[in-house]
Amino acid sequence: MMTIGKLAQKAGVRVDTIRFYEKIGLIETPMRTQSGYRMYSESDVRRIRFIRKAKELGFTLREIKELLELKMAPGTTCAHIRRRAQVKIEDIEVKIEALQKLKRALEKLIETCHGIGPVSDCPILDMLEREDVS
Repeated sequence: MMTIGKLAQKAGVRVDTIRFYEKIGLIETPMRTQSGYRMYSESDVRRIRFIRKAKELGFTLREIKELLELKMAPGTTCAHIRRRAQVKIEDIEVKIEALQKLKRALEKLIETCHGIGPVSDCPILDMLEREDVS
């Protein structure tokens, strides 16, 4: 058993992150000592590491909660988890496409500006102020 500080250190997160995960139900409320200290186990370390790694892969906290529930649900197969990962890839591809569109729009703006002259004549700022920006 370990305190919240030790758990945070071992899991690679901050103490307030652990408290937040408890609040939203991603980890169970721990047992407390007589003096009121929360006490955690190695399974809590593994769970928080799971959450951290899933976040690094782009899963939202809601999606992570669903993955954790699926992990514990009888009858869940690898195919269920694989499908969730495929859906996440599809989400990422949509975001990449949107970011590429933004990049192209910014590149067009940059092409209009030669970087010479006062800011009052900047075509980038002029374009951003217009209503018909697209």
